[in-house]
Amino acid sequence: MNNGKYVFAQLTEFLPKRVFDRIVARYDGDKYVRHFSCWNQMLCMIFGQFTSRDSLRDLIVTLEAHSRKTYHLGFGKSVTRSNLAKANEKRDCKIFEEFAYHLIELARRKRENDNFEIKGKIYAFDSSTIDLCLSVFWLAKFRKTKGGIKLHTLYDITTQIPAFIHITAATVNDINAMDYIPYESGAYYIFDRGYIDYKRLYKIALLYKNRWQVELFFKWIKQHLKIKSVWGTSENAVRIQIYTAIIAYCLVAIVGHDLNIDRSTYEILQILGISLLDKTPVIELFTNIDYQNVNERKYKQLSLSLF
Repeated sequence: MNNGKYVFAQLTEFLPKRVFDRIVARYDGDKYVRHFSCWNQMLCMIFGQFTSRDSLRDLIVTLEAHSRKTYHLGFGKSVTRSNLAKANEKRDCKIFEEFAYHLIELARRKRENDNFEIKGKIYAFDSSTIDLCLSVFWLAKFRKTKGGIKLHTLYDITTQIPAFIHITAATVNDINAMDYIPYESGAYYIFDRGYIDYKRLYKIALLYKNRWQVELFFKWIKQHLKIKSVWGTSENAVRIQIYTAIIAYCLVAIVGHDLNIDRSTYEILQILGISLLDKTPVIELFTNIDYQNVNERKYKQLSLSLF
């Protein structure tokens, strides 16, 4: 790894850019684009995820504070709130969805293991509601005073990677999401009580043990990746934010595997989040680190002051 590169630039080298470029070309994502490409857009969003930005404005303030570094971080020549907001509004979210699924498959292959006590593919399926501001997201209304969307997730228990994600309005009954699951012959599927429909479950193997892991995934991704606070006001922008959060999650898992980092995804993310603008080789960040103090270190995160 090049010692002269920022940690964030080192991390993005683990992303298969050629795959992303092929997806972008298929959807004409960069048609008529001169300066701010889909790749620049995605890296900005991933940077916002790693640094726990609370809003698009918050992300842009951070980038402006480090404007001399943006080109070397992969963000392009000019990043403004208007061009990032417009990109999230107009560019097809399927670009980021397809790339997220490519990374999901890549991460799952890398993290496959035979150490789990039950052999075979084991999935847990559940959903989590993401609250949205009703005055802005009126299409996502599900209560008189609240708005939201629902994230239905098929979670691979053995690799701890989400295998399938289905986004719906919060009003959609959990049972209806079962019809979209890409079922595999011989795999085990674990469902919460809210999904019990014996007609649908007739051909599915039932297994409840370890279902709690998908709950931990929802808790982790809401706490440590920015999904709960949305950065856009359209469905397309929200979907792009969710898929880039999944991309960031898979990127952490891939980096941890490829560099043989014997730490949890949470610990890896915490250390990376406070080190993105260092020029230390990534692997050295995880050498002689006191992980007992990882929660204290996160408050020393990226300085927003100019230097």
